[in-house]
Amino acid sequence: MNIVMLGAPGVGKGTIAQMLEKKLGIPHISTGDILREIASKKTKLGEKIKKYLNSGKLAPKRIVIRSLKERINKKDCDNGFILDGFPRTKSQAKALGKIADTNVVFDLHASEKAIIQRLSGRRICMKCRAIYHIKNMPPKRKGFCDKCKVKLAHRADDKPKAIKKRLKVYKRKTEPLIKYYIKRKLLKRINAKGNPQDIFKNCLKALGE
Repeated sequence: MNIVMLGAPGVGKGTIAQMLEKKLGIPHISTGDILREIASKKTKLGEKIKKYLNSGKLAPKRIVIRSLKERINKKDCDNGFILDGFPRTKSQAKALGKIADTNVVFDLHASEKAIIQRLSGRRICMKCRAIYHIKNMPPKRKGFCDKCKVKLAHRADDKPKAIKKRLKVYKRKTEPLIKYYIKRKLLKRINAKGNPQDIFKNCLKALGE
């Protein structure tokens, strides 16, 4: 089963995708993580991607597609995958359709106020990719990952100014995807205002699990 997680930045796609990964036994693939890995390298491409990420703008489609195709061709994706962060435009959705089928699309939605609160308080372990929140889901030791014991990072694009830019980009370019997937009878709209466990249960219910 190939699942696409759709929703504004900070709505909880990554958290729910990780929970679905454990339940369904298929990998959670974050295109954002793939791009951040490229951006961390001291190459021309890395510097270019870094500028896109820090500004809250979308990375070029050809780069994302190339990176994604390499990832989903790995053996752990034989039974499916959970795609988080892609597609973000109708054009990207069509490009995705050329390299993989999509079986279900979860559209997670929440208010802008809730999203800004979540993102500004989000902290991430850059080693194991575990996600925390300073208020809603804090680590046992303040500022450090429970598993890896390394210092948690506050991403540049999780700061208020970049968040607002990201939300504007989402509204302009990504929301049309909702209509695109509704027409294909793939979209399942999920209320993401509650806690992660409730959202997760609603996703499983939508899948018939």
